Amino acid sequence: MKQNKWIAGLLIEREGYLRRGLDEQVKMVDEALAALGHRVGDAVIETAAIDVAVEQTKMVRGRKRKKA
Repeated sequence: MKQNKWIAGLLIEREGYLRRGLDEQVKMVDEALAALGHRVGDAVIETAAIDVAVEQTKMVRGRKRKKA
């Protein structure tokens, strides 16, 4: 069980290094994962796409009043 927590922590750390483009640190984490018996190619990266609908309205103004 403790080993699974280590692997989970290393995978989170590896993801952060990948996002920042730190290839050397990714290699070091990959070696640590291999030492624990986890193959890095097995990891599935899930992404979510958020589609935001923007509501647009047309502003209608009344007539301008004539000055008396």
